[in-house]
Amino acid sequence: MKIAFISTRGIPNNYGGFEQFAEYISVGLAKRGHEIVVYSPHFHPYKEKSYKGVRIKHIYSPETWMGSSVGSFFYDFSSLKDALKKEKFDIIYEAGYTSIVPAYIWFNVKNIKYPIFTTNMDGLEYKRTKFNKWVQKFVFWEERMTVKHSHYLIADNMGIHDYYKEKYGKESKFLAYGADIHDNYNEDFLKEFGLEANNYYLLVARLEPENNIVMAIEGYLASKENSKRPLIIVGKTNTPHGKELVTKYGNEKSIRFVGGIYDFDKLNSIRHFSFAYFHGHSVGGTNPSLLEAMASDCFILANNNIFNKAVLGENALYYSDNTTVTELLNNIDDLAQTHKKNFIENNLEIIRKDYSWEKLVDEHEKYFLWLLEEYKKK
Repeated sequence: MKIAFISTRGIPNNYGGFEQFAEYISVGLAKRGHEIVVYSPHFHPYKEKSYKGVRIKHIYSPETWMGSSVGSFFYDFSSLKDALKKEKFDIIYEAGYTSIVPAYIWFNVKNIKYPIFTTNMDGLEYKRTKFNKWVQKFVFWEERMTVKHSHYLIADNMGIHDYYKEKYGKESKFLAYGADIHDNYNEDFLKEFGLEANNYYLLVARLEPENNIVMAIEGYLASKENSKRPLIIVGKTNTPHGKELVTKYGNEKSIRFVGGIYDFDKLNSIRHFSFAYFHGHSVGGTNPSLLEAMASDCFILANNNIFNKAVLGENALYYSDNTTVTELLNNIDDLAQTHKKNFIENNLEIIRKDYSWEKLVDEHEKYFLWLLEEYKKK
């Protein structure tokens, strides 16, 4: 098969979840003999034309001077134009939808018979609190248009799958992200941040409002734990919300903003040696950082929503507001004594069973072959 992955910020990953997914799945499929192309913005630091058997097409993106919110529309349009005009793909895999919708409409994708378009719907994007109400309405319109124009939909979480079935009567294929279980944790990585193993809390996220970082911070500061174990926050601080957080909480003695960490050996070690891990994501989808935390033996405190529960089940402590964060932390030693070992073991088994990358390469390959079979039936 000849397959394109569009709308990521390129591989090898130095950005986030879709990029990590694109790297693992594309490399895995290329090893099985498929011709895989990943579209990448021209400013990606990796400039070669191939990566581990995957062909990379560098497309000009004006994001560097227009900003990602606007520039990504032009980047996605140019990528799709190239895919349709210069290549002959069997399948085009669209990672997310918020910046591809105008291109879908312009190229009348719903009436294109071949290649086959399948769109990963990500989360409930219109609920992101970083958007004002007008942007939220626009993104909700984009959601409807994506459902209308895509040949097929992918949901990375059963909560998302159920939403599209109930909201639009449209089926989607459940295909999750993945994570690797490691055994090369290195306590020496903690020295860079002045940390002691099993004596700090950790939060890893994009610093955006819908990830409920304020909830975790305020609950932590109101607890007796803020004088015992520091709270380490990993994520780029150059977002508007990130700057607000640093301004408001950056002088707190027990809170440390350490920026983004993209060395996965280092990041996984920092996860592994944490005493407990906050996961505040709330707008849907299976978040890759949650899977990585599960795979890294983290004792997880998670925002109480159907998406996190669809992944973690009963193997986490859940919070809904500042007060419940404080209550959990005020009793954390007893809760850890009771639950930590079992939660960690159960989450590792979930990763092995449902979220290994090899399994997900298998599932994506089967799905893409199924798409071709469905096309032949028409």
